[in-house]
Amino acid sequence: MLTQIPGLRPSLVRWRVWAQLGLYLYLLPRLLVVSTAPFAARWNMSSVSVPPPKCLQKPLAVPHRHMFGPGPSNVPRRILEAGALPVIGHMHPEIFEIMSDIKIGIQYIFQTRNSMTLAVSGTGHSAMECAIFNSVEPGESVLTAVNGIWGERAADMAERIGARVNTIVAAPGGFFTNAEIEKALLKHRPVLFFIAHGESSTGVLHPLDGIGQLCLKYNCLFLVDSVASIGGTPLCMDQLGIDILYTGSQKVLNAPPGTAPISFSERACQKIFNRRTKPVSFSLDLSWLANYWGCDGKPSRVYHHTGPVTAFYSLREGLAVLVEEGLENSWERHQKVAEYFHDGLESMGLKLFVKEKKARLPTVTTIVAPHGYDVKEITAYIMKTHNLEISGGLGPSVGLVLRVGLMGCNSSKANVDMVLAALKDALKHCHRSKV
Repeated sequence: MLTQIPGLRPSLVRWRVWAQLGLYLYLLPRLLVVSTAPFAARWNMSSVSVPPPKCLQKPLAVPHRHMFGPGPSNVPRRILEAGALPVIGHMHPEIFEIMSDIKIGIQYIFQTRNSMTLAVSGTGHSAMECAIFNSVEPGESVLTAVNGIWGERAADMAERIGARVNTIVAAPGGFFTNAEIEKALLKHRPVLFFIAHGESSTGVLHPLDGIGQLCLKYNCLFLVDSVASIGGTPLCMDQLGIDILYTGSQKVLNAPPGTAPISFSERACQKIFNRRTKPVSFSLDLSWLANYWGCDGKPSRVYHHTGPVTAFYSLREGLAVLVEEGLENSWERHQKVAEYFHDGLESMGLKLFVKEKKARLPTVTTIVAPHGYDVKEITAYIMKTHNLEISGGLGPSVGLVLRVGLMGCNSSKANVDMVLAALKDALKHCHRSKV
């Protein structure tokens, strides 16, 4: 203690102690202000200025609706429950087993033995881009058959990566002969030919017999969009000589949107894996996807992206439902229901947009827009009054048609009767012009 230092009087010691204490008490608040100023500034800069949204403080409410448009279709409880199973890691051995089930299921519904078979993380558009981005390089020639919106989309995607794109065009509701296709293949010499098997914007089921042989003859890959057709009408990839085939999860498979099955032939893989340039998309690069899905024969899988594991559960279960019914039974059911629907429409005096019966897509029916009616008013009335979705046209069929999709579990005569009743009611109550 200071009082114990020799030579210092007690009074002087006390004065110095009090002086030091006073100085300390004077400086302390100022030191605290200086030392905490940066923290205060940071706090003010990061303070919450956007209030919590009130909409997210309410429970989520989603109506139950009859999804009888061109997609997505209703999801059965079994598939919904599969999607609600616990999340596991996208690189866990259990998810690899589920992915293996999916791969085998896709091989079955596509009727292919291609080892390069998987599901793209995304909708059908992602699979379309995956097919085109991997198989086509800048400057190469691509031919697309345009008889609806999907041919237009394929041409757009190919143009974006620098391909030389040519098209053959048919009027909405029409399709191409093999002679027309061969003439275009001979003229343009493409590396890839695209066609939609089920053109959902126009309701056309395009015949595919013989096109695969033509593509082989002209050294061209054959790419087919089967989003609206797979599982609902006969389609056998290997028998038809299809090189790349893709579909979506939300139609006949009755799974939520978000996964897109796709398969590549050995011939397609030879071109893809001998490219001069990298594909423009890392996310859709087949060399990476092939490894993630265990299609490349390598002993280990490398992280590429975080797969949508719960969507994989739903897709796996949608495939299981179709496997249990059997492809042939599903094809037959969809065809019979479509014919029952077509007869009912014609008995009401309505006309089918696709004239030739063999070219009518059994999963999506296009009805000529009733004369004098506003298509938008009809669809809105049916939605409001019957809680039932049907759609107007899309792309080149806008204003020309009504579209009704009866796919997977929705394909039944009971549902046809429901749609016919709703249409009768709408035509009775919606405004009809006298022009």
